[in-house]
Amino acid sequence: MEVSGERAGGVTPRWVVNLLRVAPKPIQWTQLVRAAVILSVPIALGYLFGNVGYGALASTGALPSVTADISDTYRARAVRLTGALCAAVLGFALGLLAGGDAALSVPLVIVVAAVSALVSEAGSNASIASLQLFVFTVLGIGHSTDEVSAGTSLTCFCVGAVWGLSVALAGWTVRATSPERSAVAQVYLELATMLSAVSVGDEKSALDARHQLTEALNTAYDRLLTARSWLSGRDDTYRKLLNLLAATTPAIEATVAAVNAGVHPPRALIGHFTDLATAVLSDTRLPVLQPPRDERPEQAPAVTALYEALSDIGTEERRLHRSRTSARERITEWAHSLVSGPLTWLAAVRLTVCVALAELTRFLVPTEQSYWITLTVGLVLKPDFGSVFGRAVLRGAGTVLGAGLGTAALLLVPHGALLVLLIALFGAGLAFGKGRHYGLLSAFVTPLILVQMELSSDVDEVASARILDTAIGCVLVLVFGYLLWPGSRRPVLGGRLADVAETIAEYAEYALRPVGDEADRIERSRRRRRAYRGLSDLRTAFQQIVVEPSAAGRQAVAWWPAIVSLEQLTDAVTAVAVAVGQEAAEPPEDSEVRKVRAALAELSLAVRTGARPNEVELPRGEVLAGVRSQLAGALDSVTGPDLRTFRHVR
Repeated sequence: MEVSGERAGGVTPRWVVNLLRVAPKPIQWTQLVRAAVILSVPIALGYLFGNVGYGALASTGALPSVTADISDTYRARAVRLTGALCAAVLGFALGLLAGGDAALSVPLVIVVAAVSALVSEAGSNASIASLQLFVFTVLGIGHSTDEVSAGTSLTCFCVGAVWGLSVALAGWTVRATSPERSAVAQVYLELATMLSAVSVGDEKSALDARHQLTEALNTAYDRLLTARSWLSGRDDTYRKLLNLLAATTPAIEATVAAVNAGVHPPRALIGHFTDLATAVLSDTRLPVLQPPRDERPEQAPAVTALYEALSDIGTEERRLHRSRTSARERITEWAHSLVSGPLTWLAAVRLTVCVALAELTRFLVPTEQSYWITLTVGLVLKPDFGSVFGRAVLRGAGTVLGAGLGTAALLLVPHGALLVLLIALFGAGLAFGKGRHYGLLSAFVTPLILVQMELSSDVDEVASARILDTAIGCVLVLVFGYLLWPGSRRPVLGGRLADVAETIAEYAEYALRPVGDEADRIERSRRRRRAYRGLSDLRTAFQQIVVEPSAAGRQAVAWWPAIVSLEQLTDAVTAVAVAVGQEAAEPPEDSEVRKVRAALAELSLAVRTGARPNEVELPRGEVLAGVRSQLAGALDSVTGPDLRTFRHVR
């Protein structure tokens, strides 16, 4: 990602370019097909048996199994989807019970909004479940029960939820460990991509591949460590995969060092990584790397380290354990997070106030079923889903497009097989847009819900009314939840940048010293993963905030050079660690390592205080030349912006 100045691409403002950028992700065709089947089959059965309303309700109940699904292990998906679907059923039931009685529905929605915001702090699964609770409480209130009783509506909804969960997890019995194998294989494929890019001199592709490697590595460890803590029946499979991943750490470090040094690796090394990926996916014996026939003394240390690391893969037993966290411990941790910090409470208050305003406003709007005002406010103001400004703009634009598609579907497409096919296409589009672009997601989920609610109730879902409701909801969010809300436009990226600098300092302290015993090696590996994970999360935060035209977005642009410098610094530290491990360089003295940590501490302090960093003594010597260069660049990037503009750092 390249960011420069307030404008990009000539005359287009920077924040507009970033707002419209679609995340590059490979298309998961199985997810698209699964979403199409989950959402269209209930409606097809409704037409077949002469009651499409029941089928539409079942399709609505299956919707969370698409919106809440993720690429993860089957057990992790089962936990996430079960929680999301149960929350959706509970919300829909509460909404049906409240009905059209304003004395019940208004307090219910406000309370559910507050609970949803507070529960989001408990983790990703709790966050998605709380969102489903809010969304389907509002949809339940908006659902007309003139023709269908509340009990029948809830029964159909539950049938759809069970159907969606069953289809989502249908492959568990035959592909139980496939997601874990794919995650480990992806690590080897990303390593091969990095080496291929550096071998042809494509530095940008190599940098992009390194970012992809970080994501792949995080995903693989998360899946395997979580799976091992719960599944004892297949413990041998997970143990082998986890040990294999742990044994790959030296190869990862050597690859990063090779890319950092611009070394052109032999093709045999690139091919061996792809062979490893193939063997992991097919669950066959790992290939053996043939050593080079001619030992050349001028061979780069990183290449030597790669040969040694790849020769050891599959032969070492390194056990990594993660103790199972009890439900009581998770609840205690969540309660502590609520008590210890005000940010969650502020987000809950903001969401509650805006939802209350939305509920008041919808009684003043001259349209039927104006529940979309409240629905829009809740979806945009979700406290852990990124930029409020960006989501409001994209939600409005996506709804306009989606409402047009939904209206065309209802008016122009004959009810029956063609409409079922169109719903399947909407479902596939929803699965495609999810995780790539919020505007795309809104553009496909809007016509889907329009058609579902139209078929399941006796109230026509008029597109113009839904566009008006969404516009009102977005205006409420932008005015009361963004422009007028204290601190909503305050720069926040600096605090995360400072945290990552401190994490890198902890990693450098271990990486720049000789490796001791096995425990020391594992600890260094964990600190390296923590540093790269922090950098990955920092990039994600940057991408969320840079879409804002406010001071927060301008600060994100100002800090971008510092983020890039810290990434390059971490690579340089890894390269030194590999060179020292290969005895191609003498370990730096402890005093020099302390200088690295002191420089990063000064950088972190400057970011937090908004002051220019003091002069610090950088490490000397040839072995730390790359680290010294990147440290100087990082400090220069901190002194570059006018820090007085960004003094409010959280």
